[in-house]
Amino acid sequence: MDQPIGNIYIVVAPSGAGKTSLVTALLQAEPSVELSISYSTRPARKGEIDGKHYHFVDKATFDAMIDRGDFLEYAEVYGNYYGTSAPWIRSRLEVGQDILLEIDWQGAEQVRKVFPGAIGIFIAPPSIEELERRLRGRDTDTEEVILRRLASARAEIDKIAEYDYIVVNDDFERARLDLISIVRARRLRSEVQCRRLAEMFRHMGTAGAQ
Repeated sequence: MDQPIGNIYIVVAPSGAGKTSLVTALLQAEPSVELSISYSTRPARKGEIDGKHYHFVDKATFDAMIDRGDFLEYAEVYGNYYGTSAPWIRSRLEVGQDILLEIDWQGAEQVRKVFPGAIGIFIAPPSIEELERRLRGRDTDTEEVILRRLASARAEIDKIAEYDYIVVNDDFERARLDLISIVRARRLRSEVQCRRLAEMFRHMGTAGAQ
């Protein structure tokens, strides 16, 4: 495939760091960025809608998709499987659409092997203590699950230097603006703008059309 015009933004964070809220805020501010809807084998939670929050499928269907090579990345997380549709991602990039992937570190590594230019953004909590406070404040997990999530968070933070950007979610509004700024700045890079605005530059008769 030729160099895609669209960008891939990969947002990764430990559970409880506020990733989903920040991604929602970003998509509201930048409606031209399209969220990739993952496939998942876990049961839908109350209020979740198939095709909006996840594409909910059973394990047999998921396994068949793996066999067909349908996933750009997939991973097992706490006993459930999650995957990103490769055909959908490629079709959107080819028409210049910016895509956001809200996935875990395993998926991020797989995506960047296929698309080295994908932009990795890590949402970090201000401290492990604050992360634990947030997890306990949700009052949705058992003690065992909370401890497992904290252990996973430490492992994820160990890989933080592998990402292009780090946003610390100690203040939501500041973190929201940081995330939006990353997306807007990446779009304005000359190599991206020269491809997206090639026709405009050609009409100007400038070198930007090259």
